[in-house]
Amino acid sequence: MDLINIFWFILLFMSIQPLLKQRMLESTRARLISILERKRNSRVILLVHRQEKMSFLGIPFFKYIDIEDSEEVIRAIQMTPKDMPIDIILHTPGGLVLASYQIARALKNHQGKVTAFVPHFAMSGGTLIALSADEIVMGEQAVLGPVDPQLGQYPAASLIQLKKLKPIDKIEDKNLIMIDMAEKAMQQIEKQVKEILKDNYEPEKVEHIAKILSQGTWTHDYPITYEEAREIGLNVSTDMPQEIYHLMSLYPQPLKQTPSVEYIPIPKHKDSN
Repeated sequence: MDLINIFWFILLFMSIQPLLKQRMLESTRARLISILERKRNSRVILLVHRQEKMSFLGIPFFKYIDIEDSEEVIRAIQMTPKDMPIDIILHTPGGLVLASYQIARALKNHQGKVTAFVPHFAMSGGTLIALSADEIVMGEQAVLGPVDPQLGQYPAASLIQLKKLKPIDKIEDKNLIMIDMAEKAMQQIEKQVKEILKDNYEPEKVEHIAKILSQGTWTHDYPITYEEAREIGLNVSTDMPQEIYHLMSLYPQPLKQTPSVEYIPIPKHKDSN
């Protein structure tokens, strides 16, 4: 074999290596999902988005819950026997209210038990989906987030507050239109949250949880810890299966030149050297 052929062989191998690696990763994930389904006798659905910046041809982009996600999750639910439990694993910064609400309604209407697992974070629309579950299982350091509506770059609650702070004749027409939209959005999301919660919580809890999560109590990116989730009345636990953390490790970020975090990936013991 001459040098030119060797060069082309190496080039071909390098070009297909990422594809082979991706196929192996997908196969490993499918195998682990199957193991988890057999262990829990359930349908396991993952909704995983990486919020961190990625790069495609040098252009940064982000991944959020969209209509394609809702279609796929609903399809998976429809393919599941009505009385079979569903375990949905959430790792997402949120996304479209429409898509999140569709997923939440589909899970709420499923007859079998629905458990939402949040190993790290499920913010905004992710929290809306988690609220539809009979039980939310959070990692000890995991967080949920408020579901208050955002109108572009402005929180709806802050726009409504503007109306209280300034006379109407001092507010520009376009801002009055935004305030009107904000008031409607706040009413709509509170109604949706109440609808999602009503079968799993007492009426007083439904009112309390819906108001505190949807009415701008905190900033939209406020991290609601397990302790705070329990305090506001959510049905949460920390009984997170280790297989779920293993699954999350199979959704890596694109490789960087220099890793941000490094460690030897083996358990340590006090008597180890």
